[in-house]
Formats: sequence, structure tokens, C-alpha cells
Amino acid sequence: MRWRSFLQRNNTKNNQAENFSIELVKDLNENIKNLENLLGKPDDLVVRKFRVRGTNHRCAIAYIEGLVDTQYIRNQVMSHIQLDEDLNQIPDQKQALFETLYEEIMSATAVKKKKTLDDLSKGILSGSTIFYLDGLAEVFVISSQGWEKRQIQEPVSETLIRGPREGFVENIRTNIVLIRRYIQDPNLRFETHKVGRRSKKNLVVSYVDGVIHPDIVQEVNRRLQTIDMDDAPETGFIEQWIEDSFLSPFPQMMNTERPDKVAASLLQGKVAILLDGTPFVLIAPTTLGNSLQSPEDYYERWTVGSLLRVLRYIAAFIAVFLPAVYVALVSFHPGMIPSDLAFSIAASREGVPFTPFVEALLMSGTMELLREAGARLPKTIGQTIGIVGGLVIGDAAVRAGVVSPIMVIVVALNAIASFSLPAYSIAIAFRIILFGILILSGILGLYGIILGYIMINIHIVNLKSIGVPYSTPYAPTFYRDWMDLFVRLPITVFTKRPKYMKPMDKSSANKGDH
Repeated sequence: MRWRSFLQRNNTKNNQAENFSIELVKDLNENIKNLENLLGKPDDLVVRKFRVRGTNHRCAIAYIEGLVDTQYIRNQVMSHIQLDEDLNQIPDQKQALFETLYEEIMSATAVKKKKTLDDLSKGILSGSTIFYLDGLAEVFVISSQGWEKRQIQEPVSETLIRGPREGFVENIRTNIVLIRRYIQDPNLRFETHKVGRRSKKNLVVSYVDGVIHPDIVQEVNRRLQTIDMDDAPETGFIEQWIEDSFLSPFPQMMNTERPDKVAASLLQGKVAILLDGTPFVLIAPTTLGNSLQSPEDYYERWTVGSLLRVLRYIAAFIAVFLPAVYVALVSFHPGMIPSDLAFSIAASREGVPFTPFVEALLMSGTMELLREAGARLPKTIGQTIGIVGGLVIGDAAVRAGVVSPIMVIVVALNAIASFSLPAYSIAIAFRIILFGILILSGILGLYGIILGYIMINIHIVNLKSIGVPYSTPYAPTFYRDWMDLFVRLPITVFTKRPKYMKPMDKSSANKGDH
């Protein structure tokens, strides 16, 4: 009774998440009561007591309803214990019966022996079934996960015209299988961690041994071991905890729903971080150039991939600098604008009560509001609201004389450019920087834009991702890696892995920087 009273006191204090290394006792009923008190006697805890066929030995199973596959437990555990005639020949000795059940009777594939209450709580809360045998202070923890899960579908956030149509799901085991389908290499490694003091979620670090530099794996594991939080519901929590600089607007890790993108990154010598409960997988280290690349660059011919890559670099410049350049030229340097265009802009601005800076700030802020509204509304009307809302508000603002038509064009081009970037996280970073550059241009004109550009470059050069410079291969310069930077050369020339990753195996049959 001392164990049960101890657990009741801790349950009253709401300390269910503590680590109970309490040894089990031999009494079946006492063990079950201790488990119930530890879990707070939940309604979904199922306990089924019965006897082993042909004997007087009492036993029981316990599991959380909804977390296990009850059909699997019925067919692989209970049916053998209750119907197997070989049990009649076992001597009436509990330890011998226990070993026979483990070695000969249990047909479940994953069965472990445990002796502490802490092991039981971890197992049952993760979807395992506990098997008790009266008279023994030892149990079976049977892996029997069977909760409802989403089927494999096309990634929502990374759609492609050409390429695989399967994406990660919320089940980490399914995600591991998807990666193994792409990389059938015995050197592919999956290291499991537990994150969350209370949630104790599975986190898996994946890499290809013999390709990745060992220092990267060591550094990632070191940072993961420092995580101290109650729960990590999404990989965004992991990213924010282990990133190099929390003050930077730039994403220092890529997140993706695409198994092909993860597989290609692993073959380059990078690390993938998978978390149970989310379809988004982190890839580290990453660079600025990686953020402007898409898997589709490699699925199309190299000419098409190169054209798309160049367009993205132009779009990145437009997404950051176009409104600021317009404000600087109109407000501070009108002499740099061709005469016909200057007259046209002046005529369109006649009667507008705001300065170009205020005008650009208002329109950019309105566009951000429309984007946020479109993202939060249901899909069937979200895109419609974004497009129609932009057209209606822009037209109404021009008719009312609040903004000029040329400003509507500038902001629209800026929005289209940001939408063309393949990574949502880098597009968000550029949208944040846009307002900073806009303010500098409103104060100093082109000099402010140049100053902002210099500050961005200084920040990027000093930024790192898991110790790898974020600006590589621009600076430090690796000219060989430029073959897959501004343009994408033919696949046949990619015989080496990225030099800046310092891979242990430098040769590669093909490049896969997705």
C-alpha cells in the first residue's frame, strides 16, 4: 500500500509527469492500482483481466483506448494466451510461464520486458499495451500503436508542376519509411531523441554516415540535448531553440513537407530533423542560395531550371527593393527618371495628399493585411478575397485620389515577386526587410537603400547555420559550387558534392540539391 499512497500524494500535487523509477510489485491488483493512480484514473484507460489457458494464473492487459490497434492485441496477444493448447504442458511455475510466453507464445513483433512504473507510463502513453502476470514484478510492454492518422497526400505548401506527389504526414514512422524509400543505403542513420519534459515526443535526427561531416552531427545532437520545454508541438519550436541567431529575419534551417527534398539534402551531407506530430521536417545547415532553389529546377531540363533560377533572383530583388527604389527616385532623385516617365508619374500623383513614402507604406501594409486574411480564410474563398480585395481596394483608392496608379502597380509587382519565391520562410524574411529598406529610402533616398543593402550583406556574411556560413558559396567563395547557384548546369556535370559542406565522400553520381 505504501506505493499506492505515495502515488496518490504525487497525483494530488499534479506531478504525474515526474520520472517514477519505482519497482513493480508482485501483486497484480496493486500494480494496476498504481498505474491508475499515476495516470489519474482516466476514462480511456482499459484494463482487461483474465486467466492463462489451462492454468490458475491471473493476468491482465492495460492500454489507452484510441492509441492502440485493438484488433492487433486481440489476434496477436489475447487469442494465443487464451486459446493456445501448448500452455497446458507448461509447469505450474510463474517465471517459466512468463519466459515461455515471451519466447514461444507471444506473436507480437515488438515486445520488451520492463520492471519500473516509469517504463510502464512511457509505454502506455505512447500507444503500447502492458501485459501483467500475477506474482511477478515484471511486465511485457507490447508495441501496438494504432491511432487514426492522415493518409499520404500531395504537399500543400510546396506544389510542383513536375515531381513526386507525396508528402510527409504527422506520423514520424511513416515519414521515416518515406525517406528510406528514396535512400536505400545501409549507411542511412536515424537517431532518436525525446523532447518535452511532459510530452516526451520522439525526435529523430537523420543523416548518411560516411557522407556528412561528423562535426555537423555532433553539433546538432549537442544543441538538441539542451532543449528544455514542456512540449514541442511543431518543428518550429526546435528550429527556434537550436538556431544560431534568434535576432535574424533569415531562416537558418529549411522546413519542407517533401521527402524527395529531404533525401537530396541528406545525400549532400546535411541533417534532417523529424518530429512526431508534424509533417514539416527541418534541414540543416542551409544557406541563402538554398532558399532560392526548388526541386523542380532538377526535374526539368537544365535550360528551364536555369531560367527559373534567374527569375527567382530577380524576384528576390524586386520583393525587397522595388517600393524603396520608387520612393527614392520620386522623392529625392527625380532627375534620374526619364523625362516622359517623370511627367507621367507627376500627372498620376496630382491630387494625392500623401508623400510617396507614406503612400508606399500604406499600400504595403494593406497588402500584408490582405495576404494574412487570405491565408486565414477557408481555401475556397481565401484566394478570392486576396485577389478581389486587392483589386477593389486598389481601384477604390485610385478613384478616391488617395494613392496614385503607379504606386498600385509597384506594390502589385512587389507582391507577385514575393509569391514567386519557393520557400515561404525566406519570403517572410524579405517582406520584413522591405519595410526597413522603405524607411531608409524615405529618409535618405538612394543612399539609404545602399546603406540598407550594405547592412544586409554584413549581416548575411556574419550569420551561420549550424556553424556553416550562411553566405556560402558566395563568401567564402567556392567557385565549383557556383555551377548550381545562379544557374543550374546539366546534371552530368554534378560529379561532386557541395564543397562548402566538407563531405567525407566528395564524389556523387548526381547532384540533388533540392
